Amino acid sequence: MCEYKLRKALGERVRDPTKKLITYDAEMEECAETYVQFVMELVSQFREKSKDTLVSVEQRVEFSDYVPEGFGTADTIIISGKTVCIVDFKYGKGIEVSADHNPQMMCYALGCIQLFDALYDFDTVLMVIFQPRLANISEFQISKADLLTWATETLAPAAKLAYAGEGEFVAGAHCRFCKAKATCRKRAEYNLELAKYDFEMPPILEDAEVEVVLAKADNLISWVSDIKAYALQQAVQGKKWSDWKLVEGRSNRKYTDEVAVAKIVKEAGFEPYEQKLLGITAMTSLLGKTKFNELLGNCITKPQGKPTLVPMSDKRPAMNTAADDFTEN
Repeated sequence: MCEYKLRKALGERVRDPTKKLITYDAEMEECAETYVQFVMELVSQFREKSKDTLVSVEQRVEFSDYVPEGFGTADTIIISGKTVCIVDFKYGKGIEVSADHNPQMMCYALGCIQLFDALYDFDTVLMVIFQPRLANISEFQISKADLLTWATETLAPAAKLAYAGEGEFVAGAHCRFCKAKATCRKRAEYNLELAKYDFEMPPILEDAEVEVVLAKADNLISWVSDIKAYALQQAVQGKKWSDWKLVEGRSNRKYTDEVAVAKIVKEAGFEPYEQKLLGITAMTSLLGKTKFNELLGNCITKPQGKPTLVPMSDKRPAMNTAADDFTEN
């Protein structure tokens, strides 16, 4: 959907793929629209500085000079003057992604160099991550020279070892994207380090120990979920575990034919449907953004979010607690 809308905004003749959609997601369309607006604003800014501006959508890039068989697809590439800008659309909201020294984006930038370097004399790389569901726009700029130094001294040696099946396994937050995440022994060792605390009650642990657990808690929860999902998948495929068995889960009753049910209930003199106010995203889609803001702008509020404990590296400002207010007074 993003590719279609962006190509259309750029004036290309494209076939509307949404006509074949079986299901419709209003939130996804809204995110696609905001992504297109964001990219078009970027393009406009670049074109103000240089009329010689190239825009490429869903461009395959190869960085095999540094990573054996390495390739990817850049959502949007803008080459203007001495700068190449790479925009990556992230629809997920499970984790906020930063463009700062982002390896994926840096590899895509290398692919741009490999593809366009003979045609364009750029010396600066701008990497942008657009993640609308988390209101996250992250930018990182690096010189072409520094990028190539990283590629030669850091990326290429590590990629060579990985391609040969050598080198050290390193566990961490990145494990959630690995195909071997459920069965990797290194990841298991990394998470089972928490066992040394022997599941003591929090008041018994020292502050430093609590922070060690906090630092690994999300990875541990993710790992346990991956193990459970893997074990279930294997059981469904026929594996017999020693102490676990596959059973039928609980299910809820449902109508065999909703249209027929509604007809029968109406004929009996009752109303089978309930009225429900559209959500903000669906209402915006119904009215359009301009009309929505005109009619309902004063009816929208954003309540304070539930307190959440996050690392200091998180960009959100720290909340004031009652204790903080008391101290300030």
